[in-house]
Amino acid sequence: MGHDEKALESLMRGDRVVSPTAATTAAAYIQDYDAEYRRSIADPEAFWDRIAKELEWFTPWRKVLDWNYPWAKWFVGATCNISYNCLDRHLNGWRKNKVAVIWVGEQGEERIFTYGELARQVNRCANALKALGLKQGDRVTIYLPKIPEQIVAMLACARIGVIHSVVYSGFSAPALESRIKDAESRLVITADVGYDRSKVIKLKPVVDQAVANCGSVETVVVVRREKPGIALAAPKEVDWDDWLAGEKPVCEAVPLDAETPLYILYTSGTTGKPKGVVHVHGGYMVGTYLTTKYVFDLKDNDVYFCVADPGWVTGHSYIVYGPLLNGATILTAEGKPDYPNPGRWWNLIERYGVSIFYTTPTAVRLLMKYGEEWPRKYDLSSLRILGSVGEPINPEAWEWYHRVTGGTKPIMDTWWQTETGMILITPLPSVPLKPGSATRPFLGVEADVVDRTGKPLPANEGGFAVITKPWPAMMRTIYKDPDRYLTYWHTIPNCYTAGDVCRKDDDGYFWFMGRADDVIKVAGNRIGTAEVESALVSHPAVAEAAVIGKPHKTAGEAIKAFVILKQGEHESPELIQGLKDHVLQELGKIAVPQEIDIVPSLPKTRSGKIMRRVLKAKELGQDPGDISTIEE
Repeated sequence: MGHDEKALESLMRGDRVVSPTAATTAAAYIQDYDAEYRRSIADPEAFWDRIAKELEWFTPWRKVLDWNYPWAKWFVGATCNISYNCLDRHLNGWRKNKVAVIWVGEQGEERIFTYGELARQVNRCANALKALGLKQGDRVTIYLPKIPEQIVAMLACARIGVIHSVVYSGFSAPALESRIKDAESRLVITADVGYDRSKVIKLKPVVDQAVANCGSVETVVVVRREKPGIALAAPKEVDWDDWLAGEKPVCEAVPLDAETPLYILYTSGTTGKPKGVVHVHGGYMVGTYLTTKYVFDLKDNDVYFCVADPGWVTGHSYIVYGPLLNGATILTAEGKPDYPNPGRWWNLIERYGVSIFYTTPTAVRLLMKYGEEWPRKYDLSSLRILGSVGEPINPEAWEWYHRVTGGTKPIMDTWWQTETGMILITPLPSVPLKPGSATRPFLGVEADVVDRTGKPLPANEGGFAVITKPWPAMMRTIYKDPDRYLTYWHTIPNCYTAGDVCRKDDDGYFWFMGRADDVIKVAGNRIGTAEVESALVSHPAVAEAAVIGKPHKTAGEAIKAFVILKQGEHESPELIQGLKDHVLQELGKIAVPQEIDIVPSLPKTRSGKIMRRVLKAKELGQDPGDISTIEE
């Protein structure tokens, strides 16, 4: 948005405000956001210093923050261990026998781990890692379906300073191979199979193919779920149960410098190879601990259900580390939200008395497609706090999610990224909500909307979302590629550029409008994809929508929409015209799609984000770049 470019048009206006109930506000940790926020940014180092002291450290820090733009070190000189804080911290009191993890398999199997039992399993696994000769700084690739061993392996690596690289188990052999090679992992932990809508997904052959070309891998440990177990090629391949069998359930957590790498998580680049985002023990621990506690108002009697997979950052931060740091009871379930029927998640909420539910807009829209009768079949009265993550939740999906869960539960519409490690822009339960807005920055976080030169923009003018000061859970680098890390800080001077376009309204609420590289330029107007998609989804026949810009002789670009209809709706010329008229009414002439295709599905990452660049590449006959993260 230099001087030659028109400011980004923001066409969507959200005027509905949903205030929290008196009971929600009274229960919340933070009851006066404005006062707390002002205090936290007046002296952020004092704020984070105070929060960090709620956790346990082996030795204290000399300095809270060493900021040498754009490189940060937090809690300088301190030693800690995130696995110790997730487990040992809770074992000295009553939480030793509290349920830490409830796991439900796709076929309905259930496994329950108390904090004491989880610690024993993690310690055995840590000792087994040591028996293989793994030491601090070595890398382990974890390629597992959503089973408890995933959590155990992550915490075991962290316990002894080994760096874990979790790779989502839907990835192909070439995608897995590139991630193992980049990390130079010595060990791969996998399973024979995963399950998806009753289909058996064979994982071991994928690993065999990937590892064949990875000279660094010395051992492959396999969780065998099927009986009889598949044959393993000794000595390189080892059964998980046999691997842990002889190990003692005691293993001291290693005191690690706060800046010791905890994990590498690969996030796809729009082009080129995936980026290995590096997070560390100290700052990441403090950031995920506090955001989990305050955003979800997490209390000791809550049952917390996040539907993500630990293969994504949401699973790292808000299934494994953040909730366990808080001593929470976590429900995690294998399988899809609509299998064996669209009541799957609602049934789990009723059965386990879930009070906090964190999901994605994509999943909400999928469930919307099946109608309100499914959630109505279940008792959802245990729910207290709802959450949304992954992309902006359009107002229509927000209203549906709010309504079918009882109409009183606040929705925490959270904005953050793999690179940020923790939630950065979000409501808190006591804050008035505007459907479709991520509201305002989290405590201690300074965010703004600026033009390409870094100049702050007036209210309701679209620009780039940026973070202007460091925060504890920020990534420290891109593994083996520090130059790539610098691009986040050098795109717009003196701030972290997230790559999202956004506007702030008169109340300082942030409205995310899509990815900067998805902006469509129509007749000199720059329009964010999220607004047009939101307008389409607000039509009663539409379940989901994605829009792209196509070259146009006179307008520069024209909008093309891809639409999934709700069950029972059918394509017709009248419907297509009705959709165009609806967008005209909602947003104005400039945003009306020139073409609308009715489609059965949209290309998405496995974490549920729509991949508009893949739609655009296919439409224009171009190479889509890295599509390793795409759902089959």
